[in-house]
Amino acid sequence: MPAGRHPDHAPLELERFVPYQLSIVSNTVSQAIADDYQARHDLGVTEWRVMAVLARFDGLSAREVAERTAMDKVAVSRALARLVAAGRVRRHIHADDKRRSVLGLTAAGWKIHDEVAPMARQRERELLARLAPEEQDWLLRILAKLMPQDDRGS
Repeated sequence: MPAGRHPDHAPLELERFVPYQLSIVSNTVSQAIADDYQARHDLGVTEWRVMAVLARFDGLSAREVAERTAMDKVAVSRALARLVAAGRVRRHIHADDKRRSVLGLTAAGWKIHDEVAPMARQRERELLARLAPEEQDWLLRILAKLMPQDDRGS
């Protein structure tokens, strides 16, 4: 029997399975961006995603960061602990709700963000340059339709 064949099973054809393909594209692009900042800033992919979300949406709770990134709460919590310890993110008590902790970038966090964000945008331009302008428009429309229907992008 040829390698990879299982007559009693029906394995997914991953090369044709859209969730797998989206994951591969996402991981490849994320790692390319990470290659630009990991060694320079001792910053992991999860930490960068948390910083990017806090740059866009200041004052979120850890739970809200996890929701906006669709990442595991434990992974977000660990990333936040590292970012707070490194002085890149500040955590303080919400002015109106003393039970709520809110997060934001520190000056050191903004400095890293302002260096990494242009590199991320450049990687995005390189990725999109492989598509014709019409294909780029279609991709953005398709991704918008596939995104969860909440306020994650607002």
